[in-house]
Amino acid sequence: MMHVSTIGSLTELNPAGNHSAAKEWNRLIEGDNPFVRYEFLAALERTGCVNGKTGWTPQYLVVHADGPGQGKLLGAVPLYLKYHSYGEYVFDWAWANAYARAGYEYYPKLVAAAPFTPATGPRLLLASGRDEEKIADLLIQGALAAAQNTRVSSLHWLFTNDADTRRLEAHGMMRRVGCQFHWLNPGYRDFEDFLSSFTAHKRKKIKRERRYVAEAGIVMEALPGAAVTSAQWDIFYEFYHATIRAHGAIPYLTRDFFHILGNTMPDKLLLVFARHDKNYVAGAIYFRSNDALYGRYWGSLKDFHSLHFETCYYTAIEYCIAHGLKRFEAGAQGEHKLARGFVPTVTYSAHWLRHPQFSRAVADFLAREQNGIEYYMDELNEHSPFKKHANLETSGTGTGP
Repeated sequence: MMHVSTIGSLTELNPAGNHSAAKEWNRLIEGDNPFVRYEFLAALERTGCVNGKTGWTPQYLVVHADGPGQGKLLGAVPLYLKYHSYGEYVFDWAWANAYARAGYEYYPKLVAAAPFTPATGPRLLLASGRDEEKIADLLIQGALAAAQNTRVSSLHWLFTNDADTRRLEAHGMMRRVGCQFHWLNPGYRDFEDFLSSFTAHKRKKIKRERRYVAEAGIVMEALPGAAVTSAQWDIFYEFYHATIRAHGAIPYLTRDFFHILGNTMPDKLLLVFARHDKNYVAGAIYFRSNDALYGRYWGSLKDFHSLHFETCYYTAIEYCIAHGLKRFEAGAQGEHKLARGFVPTVTYSAHWLRHPQFSRAVADFLAREQNGIEYYMDELNEHSPFKKHANLETSGTGTGP
């Protein structure tokens, strides 16, 4: 009989038969999204990026076929007990402040997410088959029961895909709409073919930006994860930390985290370096699934004109075209991406709040926020760099679930 339970670490998984825990977990992931793979989540655990000290305490939900921890793994949710709202990218600080002003505690809360990663993907990891919806229901009910039993203020599902968003809404969760900028590939032959879809003015601007980098004597290198050496991971970590220092941000990830990923999931990694006078001066890390590329972190030690655009966008777009990837998500925010061929794209999250009065207030806020985002996206689309007849697969706005 199927049973949902909670584990505090992926090391507690007991794989059925001859399967490894990683293989059993990963076969639940449709599209092979890298940020909910066993290797990614386990690396966060092993290197101390998620634990009680960092405010991300794992509370993974798992469904097994034959009782608690017994039989085949049928479903899972990457769930965390949170004592703050850092590293989520779906901002609820105002909700927390409102709770505090009313004399209530907003933290801890439960969050179903890929930690530190604003990328849409599955949050309900499900074995395919006729019991898929039953497993999804068990996991959602299990998450709600955990929220009730632990007396947290709220339960949040971040960057949910369309299917999960529909399921969560059907269970009474409130949908929240956001906006990111994604690059879409309708089948470009090469970078020049991509640029041919731009208006002349916008096309000329991108060519000029790429020329600035080339004329500075910078050579770009795109290295698959398997080709990255230990020394190169150390170099990239220095770039990552340079950005953290420059913006006064929190260094969520450790040096060991990147080294472990390089060993455990190299086929899902791409490292782009910029080399000048035999020295690396900038770098960016990307993750990939079966059909998409995801840009996550970048950094530089010297300031070169347009190097950020080349390292974080143009070289990656060339990679997507060469490897037939249909989508490139370059991270949260960034209206400057619009002029470089990225289109405004809806993102979703789903929320449950224990306090009924706050829940009603948040529902009202979300309705008004969605109207504002729809207006914002319509306005952005009026400034698209593409020719009016450009053949994109989708405008990126869509109707959603």
